Amino acid sequence: MTTKKLIQIHILQNYSPANLNRDDTGSPKDSMFGGVLRGRISSQCLKRAMRKSMFFEDAFRAEGLLANRTRQLYKLLAAELNVLKASETEKDAILARIPEMGKKAKEGGESGTDDASSDEGDGTANTYETKQLIHIAPNEVKPMADKLLTMYRQVGAGKWAKYDMKEIRKNLGKSLPRSVDISLWGRMTTDEAFEDVHAAAQVAHALSTNVVKQDFDYYTAVDDLSGETGAGMIGDVEFNSSTYYKYMNVNFDKLASNLGGSDAVTVAARAVMAVMDAAVFAQPSGKQNSFAAYNLPDFVLLEVCPRILPVNYANAFLQPARPKDGKTLMEVSIEQLAGHVLQMSKLYSLKAERAFLTTQANNKLGDWQTKATLEDLKTWLGQQLEQ
Repeated sequence: MTTKKLIQIHILQNYSPANLNRDDTGSPKDSMFGGVLRGRISSQCLKRAMRKSMFFEDAFRAEGLLANRTRQLYKLLAAELNVLKASETEKDAILARIPEMGKKAKEGGESGTDDASSDEGDGTANTYETKQLIHIAPNEVKPMADKLLTMYRQVGAGKWAKYDMKEIRKNLGKSLPRSVDISLWGRMTTDEAFEDVHAAAQVAHALSTNVVKQDFDYYTAVDDLSGETGAGMIGDVEFNSSTYYKYMNVNFDKLASNLGGSDAVTVAARAVMAVMDAAVFAQPSGKQNSFAAYNLPDFVLLEVCPRILPVNYANAFLQPARPKDGKTLMEVSIEQLAGHVLQMSKLYSLKAERAFLTTQANNKLGDWQTKATLEDLKTWLGQQLEQ
């Protein structure tokens, strides 16, 4: 039995010129905050970068603890039906009903996932794709294939094509995923065959601590073979450079509960360490071939709290940070964040064990524990989770 623990991660990270997360016009995302324009990286972008990072892939994929988000559920089921020795006739008939399992999400509605889509299929005659992305864990595929094959044989080939999909879903029952990524970031589905999972982790949109100024890179390309002078192509790309405040939290008890199984607490602890690595190292992929903005954080603060009381400290930057008195933008950002944390903790009696990592020489912040390396910070976190 675990005790309630909330792990909160606060990061300050300065990016060189980049367009890490763009909107529908190709511009870097931004937002008004504190009455001025800020750079922004969406939570969906950050979660996808973490979910697809090697820290999750290497740690959990081989154990079958990572889900797939896909409209090609039929491919996963086809592989299992082959294992079950289903005939080609049986397999084709079953897979032909799969597009009916994923309902299209309401227009403008939220999917509840970090990079979901509600696009229609491509309409081709031979596709078995679902109308929405299905987030499914490996442990759910085989039981689903087995139940579908059993159902098909009971109903019979003649009636299967018109067999009520509601009855198919009812007989399938709701499947529960055992997946680290679904357990962390949740699953919301419009299909009764899959169980909704409430996320154990929350990720905020990253906001720049400074006022953002968007810039444009005007570029040309020359035709190597034409022999002509001048540009063969002209274009421009928008970018900015900002120091971002990133925040996320993990409800450890909820994570262990979502995972289930006798080893849930152990796997949850491993998942938290993977989150820690991914939060620090995983990078959004937007326009990286053009900018290579692979900058690591200058400040990482961990809080381990006995109560499930999340606190985002973005208001430390209501007054935008700016270089002053010979201090860099990062140094000023750290000072503002630390001061705000101390103030909020005093005003609201926010109890937490705190440890941090920083590149700055002056690394004493009250009674918070200073860690020399990321591994030291993770060791400290592991010790807090064991208590």
